[in-house]
Amino acid sequence: MDTHLRLKAAIIMRNSMTSAAAFVLCMLSMLVLLGLSGCANNSAQVQKPARASQAWPAALGNAELYTHQLAQELFANLTADRQYRYAVVGFVPVATMQQDLSQQGPLMLLGHQLEQGLTTEVVRRGFIAQDYKATNTIIMGSDSERALSRNVEHLRAIQAIDYYITGTITEQQNGAMVNARIINVRNKDVIAAATKFFPAELFWQQEQVTMRNGMLYRSSHPTQPYLPSGD
Repeated sequence: MDTHLRLKAAIIMRNSMTSAAAFVLCMLSMLVLLGLSGCANNSAQVQKPARASQAWPAALGNAELYTHQLAQELFANLTADRQYRYAVVGFVPVATMQQDLSQQGPLMLLGHQLEQGLTTEVVRRGFIAQDYKATNTIIMGSDSERALSRNVEHLRAIQAIDYYITGTITEQQNGAMVNARIINVRNKDVIAAATKFFPAELFWQQEQVTMRNGMLYRSSHPTQPYLPSGD
């Protein structure tokens, strides 16, 4: 009789343990499912800004950004050395090798922007930029004063320059390809080079008909915000 009771009690206990184990297993399954659901939601929330960050902004007003990216490639393999001086010279159209003041278009100021912007990039990276247009003294005018000039009579006869930074501009349909290089003044060796596409709307949006510096020019295809290929 006692054996029968003990056997019955063991069966009841085993059934109870089985039910408890099933309950625990069920709860664990629910927790795992909730955790996976939460991870999926968090992943979706993280991916949203990632997709948004891949959208390139319109080029208008980003001349500094494009100049910085050009400088990143140009100086990638160079180490700043304070004993050498760099002079940034104007960038010119590849076909004529000189500025054409009569030419009107969205990128007419690109050569000047590259000269000024790359001078800033040279200094930011710890190199010494030599400003060959700095005058020997302050030039006083009737309503202003200045310390920069293109008149050789105002400049030093001998410039302490070790490297030129210059390049060419090749116009294309929606912008221009800029090829920059760093040249050793003494032997004309090119010690670094870089290429960057600059979209046409860096300075202003193209319009059907517009006036720049008192002259009219026409564009039959208004520009859309530039998006690099592959995005």
